[in-house]
Amino acid sequence: MFSTPSLCLSQFHLEPGMVVADLGCGSGAYTFEIASKVAPTGKVYAVDVQKGLVDKLANECKQKNLTHVSVLWDDMDDANGIALQTESIDRIVIANTLFQIEDIQKFASEVKRVLKPKGSVLIIDWSESFGGIGPTKEHVVTKERAQEIFEKVGLFTGKAINAGEHHYGFVVQSK
Repeated sequence: MFSTPSLCLSQFHLEPGMVVADLGCGSGAYTFEIASKVAPTGKVYAVDVQKGLVDKLANECKQKNLTHVSVLWDDMDDANGIALQTESIDRIVIANTLFQIEDIQKFASEVKRVLKPKGSVLIIDWSESFGGIGPTKEHVVTKERAQEIFEKVGLFTGKAINAGEHHYGFVVQSK
């Protein structure tokens, strides 16, 4: 039912040395998979607005000695709400997050701000509501709507990925 990090990330170009942000990292399912792909010389920024999840993930990274992972507590849909430098990130992963963002247009602008030129963003979200699992029907952000939002800030749709039975996935890129 849920998207599988290893499946989704196998379709997204990550390599050692890259700087990657996991925006809306939650409990870290994607963060850990990203960390293994960019190690030993890369860097991962795991960002979430839920303080409890951020604290738990930070402790788990410390226990696993993942010194190349920084966990940040940020409100990502505010202007300059992502505490990362402008044009500092090679790749961004946004998984199962759009339906929770209050202002997706501001969030997309923040994503564009922190992404390096020629950088890529992997977007994965629920394709529909499943009554109790995933978002409610009124909170689902369709693939078409997500593409429109990111294109409006200058990130252009690249390839689609297989994100599982109940999710869509696609890559957007900066010029």
